[in-house]
Amino acid sequence: MNTHVKITQENITQDKTVGEAADLSRRSFLVGTAAAGLALGYSAVPGLLGADQAFAAAGNFDPSVWYSIAPDGIVTVTCGKADMGQHIASTMAQIISEELGSNWKDMRVQLASNDPKFNDPVLGAQITGGSWSTMMNYDAMSRAGAAGRMALTEAAAAAMGVPAGELVVRDSVISHPKSKKSMTFADIVKSGKATKTFTPDELKAIKLKTPDQYTMIGVSVPQLDIPSKTNGTAKYGIDVMLPGMVYGKVVTPPVRYGATVKSVDDSEARKVPGFIKAVTLDDKTATTTGWVVAVANTYANARKAADALKITYDGGPNAKLSSESLLTEAKRLQKLDDSGLFFVKDGDTAAAFGTAAKVIEAEYTTNINIHAPMEPMNATAQQQGDIWHLYSGNQFATRSGAIAAGAAGVDPKFVVMHQMWLGGGFGRRLDADMMVPAVQAAKAVGKPVKVIYSRENDMTMDFSRPLTFQKVKAGLDGDGKLIALNHDVVSAWPTKRWGIPDFLTPAVDKKGALDGFTVNGADFFYSVPNHNVRAILNEMAHNATPSGQLRSVAPGWTFWAVESMVDELAHAAGKDPAQYRIDMLDGKGANAGGAQRLRNTLLAAMGMAGYGTKQLPKGEGMGVACVSSQERATASWTACVAHVAVAPSGEVKVKKLTVATDVGTQVHPDNIRAQVEGAALWGLSLAMYEKATLKDGGIEQTNFDTYTPLRMSQMPEVAISVIANGEKATGVGEPAVTVIAPALANAIFNASGARVRSLPITAEAVKAAMSKA
Repeated sequence: MNTHVKITQENITQDKTVGEAADLSRRSFLVGTAAAGLALGYSAVPGLLGADQAFAAAGNFDPSVWYSIAPDGIVTVTCGKADMGQHIASTMAQIISEELGSNWKDMRVQLASNDPKFNDPVLGAQITGGSWSTMMNYDAMSRAGAAGRMALTEAAAAAMGVPAGELVVRDSVISHPKSKKSMTFADIVKSGKATKTFTPDELKAIKLKTPDQYTMIGVSVPQLDIPSKTNGTAKYGIDVMLPGMVYGKVVTPPVRYGATVKSVDDSEARKVPGFIKAVTLDDKTATTTGWVVAVANTYANARKAADALKITYDGGPNAKLSSESLLTEAKRLQKLDDSGLFFVKDGDTAAAFGTAAKVIEAEYTTNINIHAPMEPMNATAQQQGDIWHLYSGNQFATRSGAIAAGAAGVDPKFVVMHQMWLGGGFGRRLDADMMVPAVQAAKAVGKPVKVIYSRENDMTMDFSRPLTFQKVKAGLDGDGKLIALNHDVVSAWPTKRWGIPDFLTPAVDKKGALDGFTVNGADFFYSVPNHNVRAILNEMAHNATPSGQLRSVAPGWTFWAVESMVDELAHAAGKDPAQYRIDMLDGKGANAGGAQRLRNTLLAAMGMAGYGTKQLPKGEGMGVACVSSQERATASWTACVAHVAVAPSGEVKVKKLTVATDVGTQVHPDNIRAQVEGAALWGLSLAMYEKATLKDGGIEQTNFDTYTPLRMSQMPEVAISVIANGEKATGVGEPAVTVIAPALANAIFNASGARVRSLPITAEAVKAAMSKA
């Protein structure tokens, strides 16, 4: 899909299929005017940025909105992306520093507010996801850095009386080798002579460095955010303290979505010291339903008060639904010929199946998965005059500000988002539900309120990765070549819930718009002459388990099906699964370029793992998978060889994961390796250990005793191969998540003959499959 979109006031809305009882016209207005309102607010209301951001100090030189140089030579980069430990703020600073010519010791970072001037240069909104940050901002940050260098050089040339073309810029010093004259960045800024500005056309015309000229890109410099995060000075949302602040603890209903509060008895809560009020949310944005907030002078007392409240609910339309209900509905929808919309429709699959020598069908499922970041959701809301200040770590400031405005019942221009460091996000903080209880509680008590979710709130009210059902039908010719593939993907549509039309994808047959973020990856780089992909909305799941984007998004399930099926086809054709893939990655037609890069990563992973070169003991096997995550237009080429041992009981021990990834241009090698390793382990956790279930409309798992991510004792050896070839920088935070599950399943088959088609992979499922092998 096309991710190069601009989000405007017309397309920030909530999905009107969720929460039918809400005031839709009011909700659409409040949330729908977000982007335009922000622009008006920052131009019309003075002092909106707040004391926690130091953007334009007197005497600074500001070559770009993205950074400022102080008279002491310190370069402060403003990062418009959420930093959740992936060091994206340092990455943006490193890209700027390369072209600016600054000394790394002079670089500092800060996080942007929701002022529209900090919107993403490509997306037109402040959003962090999709592994887009580096790939989409590399050029803009490079040009910003180069513009600053040129402006400083011009000023230095005038001051020294030498030609600008003879100057050298390095380590925050501009020198003239012939005359031995030099000036530091600090000297130039203090002189006030640096005044040159650049038009968009002039920025576009700047000739940037070539890779052979890099001195910073490709160097593992110290990450700028680590000192403050280790000495405790970095402020996360949960750390916010404001004068007069009180605390809110949410009480959530037993049903994930659709419940309403019938009555609240606070008689016991009033006995709790420091109790202030119980606030029943009236959320016109339809982000939450059936929530109550207990407000008290301390968080401990707010928890006690929340526990003391006696609340009765109407469970609503989803109160009897379960995971089984959602899966049954998904299977029913898939069987309908007229359901869904086409994401891919190439050739004539029906005719090809009619001539196929062999037809193979398989069903693949994934369960509900929870984000569960270490820092639970939180937000602090404060009203000062007409202005609402929100303090929280969030991944989508444009939408979060709109949700906060809708909750407060004000124009979005009166909402200021103060971005904090994130103690984990992984897509969870793309949603802004935590803004609603903070705002409405603060409005109700007339004081700043910090709302902190308990772990139980965080898990049971997560905007989770949706339960998915996929049906794949493949046809082979007499030589075992794949000639036709039908792929149906049934799930909730997280992006449709956001109500942002530009983030939806027109169906290829022009019959509507689908959620491309539920089928990306199914449009792979293998050459298959007849290929259909159908995206089907499961309305039941969409309403009962409002879903969000979890690290890797659709490729976390689409490649599970694709790469598992390709392996099944290779075995059916009597061919080595790796060679079978290589043969289909021929780069024909629209697959030119991309297929070759993917082929190279597969070969690199195979070589590093020793795939096919050694005899493995009985009960052990290697499996391969290769992916172009996240999206075809913004792909990162990643392959995995998984090595497992399978016991007769079905227990699987993952011995080693070998991952190769093509990142184009690598900014920070150590960080890339850490990101890829972390993504691989996240993929392992999803593949083998994580599962949430819906029962009676609610998520059953409430803490880490029942929702069980990968433990340290379950860690395998992980080997990483990074291919840096000077091409455009790609994303690295998510792609390796998507390749692990199919590689593991394929390895399990090679080790035991057991073909598993549901995630997570359990010993019981493996043993059952072994008995059928």
